[in-house]
Amino acid sequence: MATRSAGLLMYRRMHGSLEVLLVHPGGPFWAKKDEGAWSIPKGEYDSATEDALAAAKREFTEETGFHPGPMHRSLGESRMRSGKLIAAWAFEGDCDPAAMVSNTFELEWPPRSGRYARFPEADRAAWFTAGEAVRRVHPAQRVFIERLDHLVAPDTRHAPGTRSLR
Repeated sequence: MATRSAGLLMYRRMHGSLEVLLVHPGGPFWAKKDEGAWSIPKGEYDSATEDALAAAKREFTEETGFHPGPMHRSLGESRMRSGKLIAAWAFEGDCDPAAMVSNTFELEWPPRSGRYARFPEADRAAWFTAGEAVRRVHPAQRVFIERLDHLVAPDTRHAPGTRSLR
């Protein structure tokens, strides 16, 4: 059975544009990576014991320290090259990325040194326009931003000075 992951994509409308909140993975492997490295706040769950949306809410709070909004719109699923299946939902909200507080994980670092260090699961968060987010996010998650754009673009498309991904 494929590993499953679930996450939430927070979005807002600023100056007629769709913006999404993405997180950058923490730890030494991701420290110097940017384009294609960002992610929606998400994490693995056991589908036999936990509901996917409940897992997405839990992971969002663990990775950002923020509480998810009450209304969640399904963005469907996407499969990574590794086979992992990601389910995502979107909700409208706002937050200050500088106030993000992520949980941590422990890793032997440097490798084979016998020393362990703690790293945040997400080392930073930022708001990106939908177009910029598509460039920054992990390729398997681009579809979530595109689907969100299709869901909310009718709400903003006709306002003066607005632009969607299309």
